[in-house]
Amino acid sequence: MTYPALLAAPEDYGLLTDLYQLTMASCYAGEGMADRPASFELFTRRQPSGYGYLIAVGLAQAIDYLTHLRFSEPQLEALRQTGLFDHAPAEFWQRLSQGGFSGDLWAVPEGTAVFANQPLLRVEAPLWQAQLAETYLLNTLNYQTLVATRAARLRDVAGPATKLLEFGTRRAFSPQGALWGARAALAAGLDETSNVLAALELGRQPAGTMAHALVMVFAALEGHEDDAFRAFQRYFPGSALLIDTYDTVAAAERLAAQVPPVAAVRLDSGDLVELSKAVRSHLPQAKIFASGDLDEYEIARLQRAGAAIDGYGLGTKLVTGDPVNGVYKLVEIDGIAVMKESSHKATLPGRKQIFRRYDGGQAVGDRLGLIDEAAAPGEQPLLQLVVKQGQPLQGLESLDAIAARTAASVASLPPSVRQLEHPAPYPVALSAALEDLAARTRRRPAPLPQR
Repeated sequence: MTYPALLAAPEDYGLLTDLYQLTMASCYAGEGMADRPASFELFTRRQPSGYGYLIAVGLAQAIDYLTHLRFSEPQLEALRQTGLFDHAPAEFWQRLSQGGFSGDLWAVPEGTAVFANQPLLRVEAPLWQAQLAETYLLNTLNYQTLVATRAARLRDVAGPATKLLEFGTRRAFSPQGALWGARAALAAGLDETSNVLAALELGRQPAGTMAHALVMVFAALEGHEDDAFRAFQRYFPGSALLIDTYDTVAAAERLAAQVPPVAAVRLDSGDLVELSKAVRSHLPQAKIFASGDLDEYEIARLQRAGAAIDGYGLGTKLVTGDPVNGVYKLVEIDGIAVMKESSHKATLPGRKQIFRRYDGGQAVGDRLGLIDEAAAPGEQPLLQLVVKQGQPLQGLESLDAIAARTAASVASLPPSVRQLEHPAPYPVALSAALEDLAARTRRRPAPLPQR
């Protein structure tokens, strides 16, 4: 028996969706609606608790998905074999077999700070295509935006000179999530990742040290943890040594006599404030790294307490946490603005643009308006056309460029919005045109069904 790997490749994108995207596409095709022009926007209704902003990341994977969206004949046959589509119209199968995304994609550049109800992206395409894209786009944008936001907050708290390493693979929600998490962390300003595949695919050098297992193996077989240190330095000179397996301070005292001096050490447990100070007293030239379920709040506490730490390894708290609960909602169909009016889940109608107002380089407020509105003096429109008629309009952006945009975007926000404790709300106003459209759409009576 062979167990499936369940790792998706681009040729699987068509089937990597929720069933109801396909059942809806079937209905649209059967009722002659499949090719009506539709616009869907992806946004969050609210930010996770305690977050003053979000950093949008995941656009590169969204573009890759849309440009590779296809259905092979074996995949179509597999759908037929389920029996679920026995009554699906021929027009449904025709569209799937033709495949391909032929629409437009608007999006904010990766690394841009966004807020509740602001679209991270908008898909404008034939209805069946735009509907089908929902599941995958939410998956990649929601998760990468979560990790990027945590990474941006970590960088903002730690400062530009502190080394920040992504160690989240073993805690990420899946192998695919681990790769996306590593990318999002680097895109938002972290320096390196321990995930070897992610690092090499992204053109980076993987980073890491050693585990306690290595130290315990040498201590048991050779007699002392120092044997582990010597062996590791023999094969990986200059690498950080993990010195808290037994007695952290005693290990630092012994390493102080080493020639050449040890380059770096890592602490993974204990009182990091007191231990780092003690280690610094014995190893004044060594870089001291800390790890162990750290987050931006703990780094801020360590800094206030005067910990002697030069860098951090971030894992569990970086790649997990309160989800970014992004949604993907229809805002226009065949030129008709639409909105959802459910209690506590109402949406805003029409194709929108985010206008960010700056004063002396500082973001002072946003205006959420309609796509055909002009920017006022001092405003900058954020949503850009990135795919036109199925073809990408720009090359792949480097992670360094995205990280620089993230840093600039966060730095432009008011300090009160960036603070970790009780961040102030960032001002976002609706344009008069959008408010008017919402009022007119809300009042529009539903048409009576034809008998």
